[in-house]
Amino acid sequence: MTPRELMRLALDQARLGEALASPNPMVGAVLARDGQVIATGFHTWERKAHAEIAALEQAGGDARGADLYVTLEPCCHTGRTGPCTGALIEAGVARVVAAMHDPNPLVSGKGLAELRAAGIEASVDPEFTAEAEKLNEDFVHYMRTGRPLVTLKAAVTLDGKIAAPDDNQGWITSDRARAHVQTLRHRSDSICTGIGTLLADDCLLSDRTTKPRARPLLRIVLDSQLRIPLTSRMVETCHSDVLVVTTSRAPADRRRALEARGIQVIAADHPGGRTDPRQLVDHLGRERYLSLMIEGGSRVNWAFLESAVVDRIFFYYAPKILGGTRSLPVAGGTGRSSRADAIRFRGVTLHSITTEEFAVEAYLEKP
Repeated sequence: MTPRELMRLALDQARLGEALASPNPMVGAVLARDGQVIATGFHTWERKAHAEIAALEQAGGDARGADLYVTLEPCCHTGRTGPCTGALIEAGVARVVAAMHDPNPLVSGKGLAELRAAGIEASVDPEFTAEAEKLNEDFVHYMRTGRPLVTLKAAVTLDGKIAAPDDNQGWITSDRARAHVQTLRHRSDSICTGIGTLLADDCLLSDRTTKPRARPLLRIVLDSQLRIPLTSRMVETCHSDVLVVTTSRAPADRRRALEARGIQVIAADHPGGRTDPRQLVDHLGRERYLSLMIEGGSRVNWAFLESAVVDRIFFYYAPKILGGTRSLPVAGGTGRSSRADAIRFRGVTLHSITTEEFAVEAYLEKP
């Protein structure tokens, strides 16, 4: 195999850790000699061993003099496990090629420098850096900001509507689009909606892919007055995986009743009596959640956009138009009063969902 093929294999290995590595990054590793694969490895939180260590254990003595292709710079500090750099040096690996530097400030170039100091050829292949960063964009974002990557998802008509004024039976998008949404949920650490959506739909906000996860999907409801019914499916299916964000004005007896059912409740006051999205995001950051997905209604969407905590949008468009002034737009609230003040996005990518549906992925422009 060529060096490009070996790094491609390492990236494929990393993807095997999808939803299984958080709050660590997905990492894949390949040990090879003269283009022949000796061993492979990938990281999961439960198994603890980093991808490099998994590959070294599989290779045994054959690792000496081999080349390592890895999707993230090997760590050089002690956390749940010892430093990978020490293990690579001890195993006698001859060369290490990483797809990207580790954004963790405890590493950030120090891992490769330690390998070089030990006589191991160590470098970053820039050809694969963008792909490796995209693969772990939630981890990269978290390491650089201390906050989860926040994605605002919506299913919309061509005229930007998410709900009709009266009858909302049925779906805006197709089965295939909704299945794609589940892949986003599976990759997310947490998901959030508003109390209005929960009362209207009695939603579960669950990961329906049935694929394994390292940690349960944290289901979050914004509920300033704690109106969530104790008989709702969200409450009845709680297994320490539901968080309700309320305000200090919410009834204390309602809070106690929810907490007695294993639901975590936090207060996040915002001027005007509603919940504050920024305080929620900060809370998730402290709890080491790498990603948050918003699946709310018009007002919740605007609250997150206006607070500037949204990092990315993922809008699924269906070939339909609702029209009218009473149909709800994707983002309601007060909005912006001039075109010059519009919230702007960059890095727009179009995803084909079906022959008649597409999704728009884009990143919020921030100062």
